[in-house]
Amino acid sequence: MENTTVNISMPKSMKDDVDKVVEAEGYGNTSEFFRDLVRGRLNERTQRRLDELILEGLNSGPSTPLTQADFEEIRRRGMERIAKRKK
Repeated sequence: MENTTVNISMPKSMKDDVDKVVEAEGYGNTSEFFRDLVRGRLNERTQRRLDELILEGLNSGPSTPLTQADFEEIRRRGMERIAKRKK
Protein backbone atom coordinates (compact mmCIF):
# COMPACT_ATOMS: atom_id res chain seq x y z
CA MET A 1 0.00 0.00 0.00
CA GLU A 2 1.37 3.38 -1.00
CA ASN A 3 1.36 6.11 1.63
CA THR A 4 0.68 9.75 0.99
CA THR A 5 0.97 12.83 3.15
CA VAL A 6 -1.81 15.09 4.41
CA ASN A 7 -1.06 18.33 6.21
CA ILE A 8 -3.51 19.46 8.89
CA SER A 9 -3.59 22.90 10.47
CA MET A 10 -4.95 23.28 13.99
CA PRO A 11 -4.60 25.59 16.96
CA LYS A 12 -1.61 24.90 19.20
CA SER A 13 -3.91 24.05 22.12
CA MET A 14 -5.55 21.32 20.03
CA LYS A 15 -2.15 19.96 18.93
CA ASP A 16 -1.09 19.88 22.60
CA ASP A 17 -4.23 17.86 23.40
CA VAL A 18 -3.52 15.49 20.51
CA ASP A 19 0.04 15.00 21.76
CA LYS A 20 -1.31 14.12 25.23
CA VAL A 21 -3.70 11.54 23.74
CA VAL A 22 -0.93 10.07 21.58
CA GLU A 23 1.25 9.59 24.64
CA ALA A 24 -1.50 8.46 27.04
CA GLU A 25 -3.07 5.94 24.66
CA GLY A 26 0.16 4.45 23.37
CA TYR A 27 0.11 5.62 19.76
CA GLY A 28 3.53 5.48 18.18
CA ASN A 29 3.11 8.92 16.69
CA THR A 30 0.56 11.52 15.65
CA SER A 31 0.04 9.87 12.26
CA GLU A 32 -1.09 6.63 13.92
CA PHE A 33 -3.58 8.59 15.99
CA PHE A 34 -5.09 10.32 12.95
CA ARG A 35 -5.18 7.08 10.92
CA ASP A 36 -7.10 5.51 13.80
CA LEU A 37 -9.55 8.43 13.80
CA VAL A 38 -10.08 8.16 10.05
CA ARG A 39 -10.58 4.37 10.20
CA GLY A 40 -13.14 4.83 12.96
CA ARG A 41 -15.04 7.47 10.98
CA LEU A 42 -15.03 5.36 7.81
CA ASN A 43 -16.28 2.35 9.78
CA GLU A 44 -19.09 4.49 11.25
CA ARG A 45 -20.14 5.56 7.75
CA THR A 46 -20.12 1.95 6.55
CA GLN A 47 -22.17 0.82 9.55
CA ARG A 48 -24.66 3.64 9.07
CA ARG A 49 -25.10 2.67 5.39
CA LEU A 50 -25.59 -0.98 6.35
CA ASP A 51 -28.22 0.06 8.91
CA GLU A 52 -30.00 2.12 6.23
CA LEU A 53 -30.03 -0.84 3.84
CA ILE A 54 -31.34 -3.21 6.52
CA LEU A 55 -34.10 -0.75 7.40
CA GLU A 56 -34.93 -0.34 3.70
CA GLY A 57 -35.21 -4.11 3.39
CA LEU A 58 -37.40 -4.38 6.47
CA ASN A 59 -39.69 -1.65 5.14
CA SER A 60 -39.87 -3.06 1.61
CA GLY A 61 -42.83 -5.30 2.29
CA PRO A 62 -43.54 -8.76 3.56
CA SER A 63 -40.74 -11.28 3.37
CA THR A 64 -40.89 -14.47 1.35
CA PRO A 65 -38.88 -17.66 1.80
CA LEU A 66 -35.82 -18.08 -0.41
CA THR A 67 -36.27 -20.83 -2.98
CA GLN A 68 -33.74 -22.88 -4.90
CA ALA A 69 -34.53 -20.69 -7.93
CA ASP A 70 -33.65 -17.59 -5.86
CA PHE A 71 -30.27 -19.10 -4.94
CA GLU A 72 -29.61 -20.03 -8.56
CA GLU A 73 -30.42 -16.47 -9.68
CA ILE A 74 -28.13 -15.02 -7.00
CA ARG A 75 -25.35 -17.33 -8.14
CA ARG A 76 -25.92 -16.47 -11.82
CA ARG A 77 -25.75 -12.73 -11.12
CA GLY A 78 -22.63 -13.20 -9.00
CA MET A 79 -20.92 -15.15 -11.77
CA GLU A 80 -21.82 -12.38 -14.25
CA ARG A 81 -20.20 -9.79 -11.99
CA ILE A 82 -17.06 -11.88 -11.67
CA ALA A 83 -16.87 -12.33 -15.44
CA LYS A 84 -17.21 -8.56 -15.98
CA ARG A 85 -14.37 -7.84 -13.56
CA LYS A 86 -12.07 -10.25 -15.39
CA LYS A 87 -12.52 -8.36 -18.67
